[in-house]
Amino acid sequence: MAKIILSILGLISLGLGILGAFLPVLPTTPLLLLAAALFLRSNRRLYDWLMNHPRLGTYISNFMVHKSIPLRIKIVAITFLWLTLLYCAVFVAGHWAFRLFFILLAAGVTIHILSYKTLK
Repeated sequence: MAKIILSILGLISLGLGILGAFLPVLPTTPLLLLAAALFLRSNRRLYDWLMNHPRLGTYISNFMVHKSIPLRIKIVAITFLWLTLLYCAVFVAGHWAFRLFFILLAAGVTIHILSYKTLK
């Protein structure tokens, strides 16, 4: 029963991780790493599939081994982050405090992403 629960949690983490690639602020890397860890403990077939996936597997293994993020991923992530949160700050947030929150959030996530080495 525990393996089924871990597999389900791994699938949820994988789904959220994939969504995080397209939605700013939702973290991609930690969720994919969590999915890999959950699959490793519950379903070796899913773990092997994830680690051998042409895009996700490379992304996970590069981060696990080198603790780095490819330059292209950094650029795309930071660009979409700022576009989305600036849109929210300008067009969605009504109060200045919310606008400031969106801008500070974008700055914080940008600093976090840039704190990792760039994979060459």
